[in-house]
Amino acid sequence: MLFYMPTKLYYGKDIIFDHKEEIILGEKAIIVTGRNSAKITGALDDVITILNEYNISYIHYNEIGENPTYEMVIKGKNIAIENECDFVIAIGGGSPMDAGKAIAVLAANPELNPDDLFDMNNYDVALPIVTIPTTSGTGSEVTEYAVLTKPNGRKSGFKSNLIFPDVSYLDPRYMAKMNKELTLTTAVDALSHAVEGILSKKATIMSDMLARESISLIHEYLPKSLNDLENLEYREKLAIASSLAGIVIAQTGTILPHSLGYRITIHKGIRHGQATAIFLPFVAEEIDKVAPEKTKILKDIFGSLDNFYSFLKELGVYDFNINFSNEELDLFSQEVLNSSHVINTPGTYDKEKILEFYNNLIK
Repeated sequence: MLFYMPTKLYYGKDIIFDHKEEIILGEKAIIVTGRNSAKITGALDDVITILNEYNISYIHYNEIGENPTYEMVIKGKNIAIENECDFVIAIGGGSPMDAGKAIAVLAANPELNPDDLFDMNNYDVALPIVTIPTTSGTGSEVTEYAVLTKPNGRKSGFKSNLIFPDVSYLDPRYMAKMNKELTLTTAVDALSHAVEGILSKKATIMSDMLARESISLIHEYLPKSLNDLENLEYREKLAIASSLAGIVIAQTGTILPHSLGYRITIHKGIRHGQATAIFLPFVAEEIDKVAPEKTKILKDIFGSLDNFYSFLKELGVYDFNINFSNEELDLFSQEVLNSSHVINTPGTYDKEKILEFYNNLIK
């Protein structure tokens, strides 16, 4: 068994000020954010206050959208190089953090383009990275993964130990501004990470311990949070659950529901967390047939796999209407079967089984 998580993770209210000196990882920062969330949560203002206190120069790149593209990270790379930035501070949800990771590698290796990121043998250095999450979902603040959208529209993740953030600050205050929809889809993204972690062939005793706690916290506090969005205690529990789930997939990777969900996000516009979570019960049922020990944690927490499905349904995860053309189903099934996620999923999967998963969504 191997457990490796080199990120220094600080947790707590106002934690960034308690350990403010550790955000200074160079002489000039590129702050990578989306257009709004870093500002409205207060995280950006807190970071700028600290940088100004230490007389650290910075440039703010705030053009990262949902599902970051090659164009976005290339622009960030060029800004970082032109302004001689020597470390990255990424603030926001998974998209700004993933984009920040890509920019950290590309700015340190100017000869590379985004396609080169997917082969870790192409680089051996990256700029230092600080991450400050403002959502409770991706866990990118503690993983060696980043997901980009390629020019052909496909989402694809790259992995390198170089993009484990050096320091991350987890403050539930920054999550309190999420609306109900974002709270749900990010939390079930974290749930997907934890559940896929226990189902993965790469699961270990330690990853299962962390996943169990993450799933338990989401089971108890997500429904409460959806009914009381500004309750800081509930936000705290979901923030912890998200980082725990991130630590889990840093060990196990993700499995089939992620690959199935990517197609729904890309082609049907359903947000990543929800698009992944809708497949969790279906894949869990298949795994239960061949490796029932893998689903024990889910049964312990929810009582049964049927109850797990009901939990997601009651949250509104399945509240959408969707249809697929035969051409789409052929494309989706082939892309899923070619993905690396299948290898780490217990059981045997062919085109017929993949089509069954997608057809389960048609009402």
